[in-house]
Amino acid sequence: MGCFFSRRRKPAQGGQLPQQAGAGQDAATGEQKAPQYSWDLRAKVDPKEYTFSGLKNETVGRLPGKVAGQQFVIQDCENCKIYIFDHSATITIDDCVNCQIFLGPIKGSVFFRDCKDCKCVVACQQFRTRDCKKLEVFLCCATQPIIESSTGMKFGCFQYYYPELALQFKDAGLSIFNNTWSNIHDFTPVSGENNWGLLPETAVVQDYVPLPSSEELKAVRISTDATKSIIPITRGRRQKNSDESCLAVFFAGDYTTANARKLIDEMTSKGFQLVQTKEVLMKAEDAHRVFQQSASEFIPLLEKVAQPHSSGAVAHADLPGVVKKSLCF
Repeated sequence: MGCFFSRRRKPAQGGQLPQQAGAGQDAATGEQKAPQYSWDLRAKVDPKEYTFSGLKNETVGRLPGKVAGQQFVIQDCENCKIYIFDHSATITIDDCVNCQIFLGPIKGSVFFRDCKDCKCVVACQQFRTRDCKKLEVFLCCATQPIIESSTGMKFGCFQYYYPELALQFKDAGLSIFNNTWSNIHDFTPVSGENNWGLLPETAVVQDYVPLPSSEELKAVRISTDATKSIIPITRGRRQKNSDESCLAVFFAGDYTTANARKLIDEMTSKGFQLVQTKEVLMKAEDAHRVFQQSASEFIPLLEKVAQPHSSGAVAHADLPGVVKKSLCF
C-alpha cells in the first residue's frame, strides 16, 4: 500500500525503469556483497596474547598498554613469576602452584580457583577464591572479598607504585580510597577454625612478590615503598591502639585527591594510623547523619558539587591514636 504523498516514477527513455542495485549488491558490478557489521570493524583479538598457560619456572608479564582492558586468563602455571602491569576487564587464575603474581587494576572480578602456595598483589572490583590453599594476598578490593572452600588465606593492604598505575585505576573505574581488603567474607566457615587471617603489619611486599628480573619488565619503574603506594595504607580490621579517633572530610574540588593524600602523609608521618578510607556520594540526609547539629554548614557544599559538571564524593578514613580521620571528596 503506497504512501499518500508517493508518486509513480516516470519510466526512463525506452519505457524501462532504471534498475537499482539491491541490498547487499555492489552498485558498479551488481555482485552480491557480504553484509558488514560493526563488530566486523573491531580489531581482532588473539586470545594467546591474553593467556598464560602451562608455564613452569618462568618469569612472564605484560607491560603497561598491552592488555588495555581485555580479559586475561592464567592457568596451570607452576613456580612462575607473573606480572600484569596494566588494567584489565576480568582475570581468572586456575590450578596455579607456588607462583608469585602481580595484577594491575581489574575493572570487574578476579577469581582464583584450585590454586595453592601463591603470593599475590591484586587490585580489583571483586575478589573471590574457591578451593584454594595458602594464598598470601596484598589486596585492594572495592567490594567485600569472598573466599569459598579455601584455607590458610592471608591478607594485607595493597602497596605498590609505578608511574602508569594511577591512570590505570581510573581506566578500570576504581577509586584509590575504596579498599575493603580486610573485610573478608567466608562462604564456608568451619566451626572452631579460621580459614583466613591478616599478614603481619610489618610485611614487605617485595619479600612476597619480588620485582621482575627480566629485562623487558625491568622497564617498569616500580616502587614497593609503602610511603609511595598509590593506595593509602590502612589498618583495616586490625586491633586499634587507642579509643580516640576523629573524622576528616573533603568535599569535591580541583585538588581534593592531592589534598587528601597530603593530609594522610602528614598525619601518618607524625605517628597517626589510618584505619579506613572511603569515597562516596553524599546527599543531604547523609550530611545530617554525619555532621548532626552542624549539618546546615555543609549542605551548601553538597549542593555546589551536585551541579552539572561537578562531582561530589566522601572519603572516610579513621586515624586511631589521637584522630579518627575521614576524607570527603
